[in-house]
Amino acid sequence: MPGTLPRFPSLPRGVTMPALLNSLPRGINPPSLPRGITMPSMPTLPSLPSMPRGVTIPSLPRGVSLPRAVAMPAVTEAPRRLLQDCCSVLDHQTPGGLCGCCWALRPRYKRLVDNIFPEDPEEGLVKANMEKLTFFALSAPEKLDRIAAYLSERLTRELNRHRYGYVCIAMEAMEQLLLACHCQSINLLVESFLSTLRLLLEADKPHLHILATNSFVKFANIEEDTPSYHRSYDFFVSRFSEMCHSDHEDLDTRNKIRVSGIRGLQGVVRKTVDDELQVNIWEPRHMEQIVPALLVNLQQHSQNDSGSPAEQTEVCFRELLCRAAYGHINNAIKPVLMHLDSHSLWQGRGFAVQCFQIIMYSIQSQHSHLVIQQLLGHLDANSRSPASVRAGIVEVLSEAAVIEATGSVGPTVLEVFNTLLRQLRQSVDYQLTGYYDNAGKHKTSSIEEKKLQDAVIKTIGSFANTLPIYQRSEVMLFIMGKIPVPGIYPALGSPNSGSNLLTALPSSFLEPLLSFTLMEDPEIRLLVLSILTSLIDRRHNASRLTTARLLFSLYLKFKIKHDVFVFMQHAQRLYRHVYLASREENSGRSHYQALFTLLAVLSVELANEEVVVDLIRLILALQEMTLSNQECLSVFNRCGIHALCAAFLNLLSQLGPPPTLHQHITQVIESREKDAPHLLPEVVFCDKPRLPEGELKVDEALLFIQSKICEALAGSSYSTHCERFNTPYTPQLTGTQTRVTSHPLFSRHVHFSRSVRGIWGDFRDG
Repeated sequence: MPGTLPRFPSLPRGVTMPALLNSLPRGINPPSLPRGITMPSMPTLPSLPSMPRGVTIPSLPRGVSLPRAVAMPAVTEAPRRLLQDCCSVLDHQTPGGLCGCCWALRPRYKRLVDNIFPEDPEEGLVKANMEKLTFFALSAPEKLDRIAAYLSERLTRELNRHRYGYVCIAMEAMEQLLLACHCQSINLLVESFLSTLRLLLEADKPHLHILATNSFVKFANIEEDTPSYHRSYDFFVSRFSEMCHSDHEDLDTRNKIRVSGIRGLQGVVRKTVDDELQVNIWEPRHMEQIVPALLVNLQQHSQNDSGSPAEQTEVCFRELLCRAAYGHINNAIKPVLMHLDSHSLWQGRGFAVQCFQIIMYSIQSQHSHLVIQQLLGHLDANSRSPASVRAGIVEVLSEAAVIEATGSVGPTVLEVFNTLLRQLRQSVDYQLTGYYDNAGKHKTSSIEEKKLQDAVIKTIGSFANTLPIYQRSEVMLFIMGKIPVPGIYPALGSPNSGSNLLTALPSSFLEPLLSFTLMEDPEIRLLVLSILTSLIDRRHNASRLTTARLLFSLYLKFKIKHDVFVFMQHAQRLYRHVYLASREENSGRSHYQALFTLLAVLSVELANEEVVVDLIRLILALQEMTLSNQECLSVFNRCGIHALCAAFLNLLSQLGPPPTLHQHITQVIESREKDAPHLLPEVVFCDKPRLPEGELKVDEALLFIQSKICEALAGSSYSTHCERFNTPYTPQLTGTQTRVTSHPLFSRHVHFSRSVRGIWGDFRDG
């Protein structure tokens, strides 16, 4: 058609065209080319018709090009089309007509990108050309977005053609560009990079998933200098979590996919946890995906396989927890509890304990009490669960308390013991009724509840060991208030602030505790005696006195300290209750042995002249009680008290008094061995005691005489206190010594009190 230039076909690579500038009409100045860019030669074109007279085209400023849609009604069609094509070439855009298929006229960044791909994908990335592309990207960072977009386009095209070798090359090129351009211009690359990773992760090829994950991990390790506002990692959290649950039929492939998913989650955490502008990884919707994905692989623990998903999971889980701030702990722990519930993993000492060991060792120490509170709340929420579940939670609590061991369990110390004691009481109720729910539908066994009670007691002891000394007496008082045997003691007052086991026991605690020595139940009385011994025995001498033996070695070494002022204000109360407890009719061998241990510990802890004299007065009063007809004591009780007196005086005479006292004690013991062995502990405190028939009669030669004891102590430091022997010891009876009779709730309280047996030894001062 007239006025229209013919289209030129694209030329092969290397064929040049003559210069275009000379063929343009006079007065038309094309824009200048960037430095280093030359115009290829073009073939000679027919001369253009001259412009109509009076019509001129203004010259363009340097570096400015005309847009494609410039309307020039006064110019004929052919010159206008030619001018548009020239402007497109000079602007590095693909023209629609003249040179759209000419590789030599494509933008330089595209040619540089194309050059990194070899003829054979097995040859890998062309390193020399990659260096040129990297240099160009660093020299012109404003073109990074175009480079990344074109790389993503090439990768998508190769992926659709299943040319996976070129896909790997494209990803390698993107990774190198990311590493080289991690300055302020990295944001120009990230959008195309992340969209490419999404494309690979959505494919159905496991090796592409692994390839994308490795690239994401490298990206996550880059520290960026500039903030980003428009990124979203929700897809990656979801996809990586899904990879952690892979059930691929091939075991090796499955493990590789799971490890990749774990590493991907680790990368997401690293990239987002410290950046306030990124997605909040601690939100429940993210934690509910990440934590279960990690725990599923943590269960497959294998110490022999260093590359197993479990090993990588533990590393990722620890890194996640160590980065958790105060407000994030609960969101991280709640999915753990839910996972253990849904998969029934509380039973036994296994995965649950291992999981919380990792948690307690990983989080910051000042946040550990939050984990304890979460576990306590979960224990309350499972009050109607089987005993095995409750026992598993309590076991985890015990291990967590041991690991914490910071001297405090947070701001709510009493809340810990309150929850545990409430669970102990509920377990006792379940044990008595046989059901662990109020409706009576779910049965439980006494054995299971007993295991739970033992676990609770162990946990209370574990928490007690984490407390500072000054808090232990308050906690003991609190625990005593949770054993409400009606009528046995008055209402407890407020704890004596500032008291501790090293200075004094609170009276509000000691009085109700001593009142338990008057209970009809012999097991409760035995429990109280062991508690008192544990509280007084601060130097662990009781372990040397487990049984009441008559003959003690003169070289028996006790840790003695004259610390009389510590317990002196409570000594008379202790003497009184020892006297009253020894005359209980249903006392057995273990009760008298416990009384001997308690008196022996008292003599060691309070070893001074005044205390020794008072203890001898107490023993003489016990001996006199066995001889009185007013006391309704059995033959075994009378023989047991005589044996107790002999054993204790034999020990006491070796702890400091003059040798003459020991001579008198030894003389009486030898007489008993000859004429009345039933008055000695070896005969009475055995499985089959040999007791006399009928009424017990004791000659004066078999008794410890007060006058001879005073004579033995004369001339020593004890003589200043011997005048106290002139006043026989008489216990001062008060209203608190009234014995408790049967009560509708008595059985329940007795069972609960028996369950507390193992708590008290952990409160002693080491």
